[in-house]
Amino acid sequence: MRLGAIGFAYRRLRGRYPLAFLIVELQSALFIVMGALALFSFYWEGSAAEYLTLGLLALAYTEISVIWVIRRAAPRLRPVRHWIDGARDEESTSEAWAAAVSMPIELVKRELPGPVLFSVGATCVTAVLVLDLSWLSFIPLAAASLIGVGYAAMLHYLAVEAGMRPVLLDINSQLSPRTSTNLRTVPLRYRLMVALPLINLITGLVVAALTSDGSGGADLGVDVMVALAVATTVSLELTVMLSKSILRPINDLGSAVDAINAGDYTVSVPVTTSDELGNLAASFNEMVEGLRERERIREAFGTYLDREIAEYILSDGFDEEGVEVEVTILFCDVRDFTRFAADATPAEVVAALNRLFELIVPIIGDHGGHIDKFEGDGLLAAFGAPEPFHDHADRAVRAACEIASAVNERGEAGELRVGIGVNSGRVIAGAIGGAGRLNFSIIGSAVNLAARVEAATRKLDDDILITAETWKRLGTEFESESRSRVEVKGIDEPLTLYAPRLLAAEPEREPEPVGAVSERVESRGSRLRRFPRPRIRR
Repeated sequence: MRLGAIGFAYRRLRGRYPLAFLIVELQSALFIVMGALALFSFYWEGSAAEYLTLGLLALAYTEISVIWVIRRAAPRLRPVRHWIDGARDEESTSEAWAAAVSMPIELVKRELPGPVLFSVGATCVTAVLVLDLSWLSFIPLAAASLIGVGYAAMLHYLAVEAGMRPVLLDINSQLSPRTSTNLRTVPLRYRLMVALPLINLITGLVVAALTSDGSGGADLGVDVMVALAVATTVSLELTVMLSKSILRPINDLGSAVDAINAGDYTVSVPVTTSDELGNLAASFNEMVEGLRERERIREAFGTYLDREIAEYILSDGFDEEGVEVEVTILFCDVRDFTRFAADATPAEVVAALNRLFELIVPIIGDHGGHIDKFEGDGLLAAFGAPEPFHDHADRAVRAACEIASAVNERGEAGELRVGIGVNSGRVIAGAIGGAGRLNFSIIGSAVNLAARVEAATRKLDDDILITAETWKRLGTEFESESRSRVEVKGIDEPLTLYAPRLLAAEPEREPEPVGAVSERVESRGSRLRRFPRPRIRR
C-alpha cells in the first residue's frame, strides 16, 4: 500500500518517526497564526514595524505552546517507539496500537486546549497594546481567533490521524484481525458536522476581510456574526444532508454486520447509490453470498459428518497428514439384521434404521462421542478425539449402557436389537482417501478390535462387551462380569472380555483430574503405572 511522503519518512526514521512527525505537524500552527494576523490587518491599520512586532510575539507565544504540547504528548508515543525499535511481544504490540490510534483525539482533547488558549489570549492582549486599540477590540479579536483555534484543532486531528497510518498498518500486520477498537474517538458524524461549517465560516471571514474598508473591530464583529449565521443555517443544512448521504449507507453496512455476527446470513445491504459507497455495499453483498455458501457447506458437513468433526476439519488446527491419539471406540451393530431386512420392504428397512440412529446418535453426542462412520446397519463412534477427554473410557461405556437400555430393554427403536463392542487404544486420525475424495476417519488395530468384540456379543448373548484395556480405565460407577478366554476373530490368543453394568445413574460431571484416574487404575491391579494425559503426536 503506497503512503507517499509519510510512508517514506516512516521507513527512514523508524523509531524516531512518531515524535518527529508530531513536531513537524504542530509547526503548522505558526502558519495559522500568520494567516490570522494577515486577516486582522484588513480591519486595523498599523505600521509595518507594529505588525512585525506583533507577528514575532504571536509566533513566540505559539512556539512556546507547541513546545509545551510536544513535551506533554511525547510520553504517550513511547509505546509506539518501543514497538518500532523491536518490542514485539503481544502486550507491547497492543499498547503501541492503542497509543497510535488514540493519539489524534488525545492530542486535541488533552494537550492542545490550555496552550492554544494561552497563545490566543496572549496574542489578542498584545495586539491591543501594540496597535493601541480599544480594549473593546479584544472581544472581536478573541472571537475571530477562536474560529482559528477550531480550524487548527481539526487540522491537527486529521493530520496526526494520517501521520499515524503507516505505523498502524505496520502494527496491524503483527496483530490478529481486530473485531473491535474499544477506544473513544470522534465519530464521523461529528467530524462532518464540525469541519464543513467551519470551512465555510473561515471562508466567509476571509472574503469579508478582503472586502473590508478597515473600519476596525466593529466590522470584524459583524463579519464574525454574519459568517457564523450563514454557517449555521445554509451551510449546516447542506452539511446535515451530506452527512446523512454518507452515514446512512455506512449504518446499513453496520446493521448487516451485526446481523451476520448473530448468525443471519440472509441479510443484504440495499445499494442506494452508485458511488464508492454503493460499490462497497455491492461488494459486501457479494461477500455475504460467499459466507452464505460456506454456511451451507458447513451445514452439509454437519449433516453428513458429526458437527464437531466438521468444525475441526474447517479449523486451522486440522492436520490432513494425521495424528496419533488415544481414544475409546464404540462399535454398535444390529443383531439379525439380514433376517429383518429379508422380511421387510426397503422403505421399512430405511425407516427402522433411521429411527434407531435417531435414538443412538444423540446419546453418543451427549457423552462427548463423535460418529466416525455409519456402516450399513452399524456405526463406529470415538470418544477422546478431537477433544482429549481424560475419562473417554467412562464416557464410551456409559453411552453403551444407555444405548443398550433404550434399545434392547425398553424397545424404543422398535423390534431392532443391538450389540455393542468397546475398546480403548491408540489410533491414527486423519483424512483418508485419494483423487480428491477424502474422509476423516480413525484407523488402527484398536478400531478393528472393537468390531471383533461386538461380534462376540452374539456368541455370548451379552448386550455390551468391553476389552481389558477399557476395563482398566473405568471408574467406580461400573461393575463388570468377566468373560474369560473368548475366541475373537483375527486375534491369535483368546481374550478376556467384560460385560459392564452401570451401578447407578450419575449426574453429568466434569472430566476427572489425571491423578484421580491414575489412582483408580492402580487400585484395580492394572499393569499401567500411570494413565497419561491424552496427547496428540505429530
